[in-house]
Amino acid sequence: MMKNCKHSELDVFDKALKEECGVFGVYNKDGEMDAAQTIYYGLYALQHRGQESCGIAVNDDGTIIYHKDLGTVPDVFNETMLSHLQGNIGVGHARYSAGGENARENAQPLVSKYKKGSLTVAFNGNIVNADEIREEFENTGSIFQTTSDAELIAFLIAQERISCHAVEEAVARAVKRLRGTFCLVVMSPRKLIGARDRWGIRPLCLGETEHSYVLSSETCALDAVGATFVKDIAPGEIVCIDKDGVRSDTSACSGEANTCIFEYIYFARPDSVVDGVSVYRARVLGGRELAKSHPVEADLVIPVPDSGIDAAIGYAKESGIPYGIGLVKNRYIGRTFIKPTQSQRVQAVKIKLNALADAVRGKRIVMVDDSIVRGTTSKYIVQMLREAGATEVHMRVCAPPFIYPCYFGTDIPNQDMLIACKYSIEEIREIIGADSLGFLEQKSLCKMLDGKKEKFCDACFTGNYIMDVPFDGKKIEVK
Repeated sequence: MMKNCKHSELDVFDKALKEECGVFGVYNKDGEMDAAQTIYYGLYALQHRGQESCGIAVNDDGTIIYHKDLGTVPDVFNETMLSHLQGNIGVGHARYSAGGENARENAQPLVSKYKKGSLTVAFNGNIVNADEIREEFENTGSIFQTTSDAELIAFLIAQERISCHAVEEAVARAVKRLRGTFCLVVMSPRKLIGARDRWGIRPLCLGETEHSYVLSSETCALDAVGATFVKDIAPGEIVCIDKDGVRSDTSACSGEANTCIFEYIYFARPDSVVDGVSVYRARVLGGRELAKSHPVEADLVIPVPDSGIDAAIGYAKESGIPYGIGLVKNRYIGRTFIKPTQSQRVQAVKIKLNALADAVRGKRIVMVDDSIVRGTTSKYIVQMLREAGATEVHMRVCAPPFIYPCYFGTDIPNQDMLIACKYSIEEIREIIGADSLGFLEQKSLCKMLDGKKEKFCDACFTGNYIMDVPFDGKKIEVK
């Protein structure tokens, strides 16, 4: 039976992906010129948030030196390159496109010059009213070199800076014009600035070492550079770091962060703590909730690596079924399951995963994954396990059905391609070939966060958007 999904005709994007960008910034208090080395390690720790391109920009006494290119951190940077990036303030970015083309001109940080000097921007998120603002600039003769929201934000800051006393004031004015989700790291000749949207959907935190202040998308990158966690940047907060230390503007703060629930389900690294919640613990608790709501008799619980590992551990603990490894991941391949054609997606899965026949042969398997988008990957993995000798394959998904478009940085296909929007759970089970299928219940999301968060964005499951969003030329009003 087909589901009657709201806005099912919407063609949001032409591909599915579940990744986010990573931003990182360093301000060395004592003027040491090693910001690039610190950023390199920070970006390495944030590599899971973006593997299309990366870049580092440093400030050498007002002169901005930068390098960025397509590829991962070790592909783009080496010791020789880093030795040329000398500066005591710096900004880094690891990118996965969420709508813009994967092109060198869209690689970040975005470095620009304007009347008041230089401006460097690293951005994570998605600006809902970007087209509207871009058109305003273009109507006055502005020329854009990229399709990135980072360039749009740089234009806004430069425009506001003309009438502002300080760059942080210009940033505060600029972000008021933005509707959507973002965290920003901005570098001027003498300052490092961090900003987070007033809804707090995307994470940003502040850390400190003996010699530096650090801004990062996740706490795992603070750990990688030996920084102590200071605080999460609050929704609407702007922090300015300079020779006098850290100053904070909280005049636009709006309370508890509406953190994207997919940060806990998929985006963030399990060793990160996002807005006070351990990502690892959230995933384990999600697995426990799955075991309570969707029990089954089986011999082995296995994860789809890597994002299903922690939830599978939780499922095994709660159910008492042994946990094991049934799928082996190629560690030298990134998150490459997102491909434009079906044949490419299947080939990517073949390269990325293989069944461990000795572990699954003759066993009833519970396979735990983070989500189902199209269902094609799940179908192939179920088939792979059966061919390896599994007698039963029961799939458990540590998220509710993904049925609504996301306008806030999670790029999804049009809803006609979302399997949970077209078919019932029983029909999905038949399509992927599993013996049974269970999704995490919507009410379990709060339990997954262990009661530590009352607010979070789950619009991709519910359609309850926290702000007005565009739809087919119109606006969907906030519910």
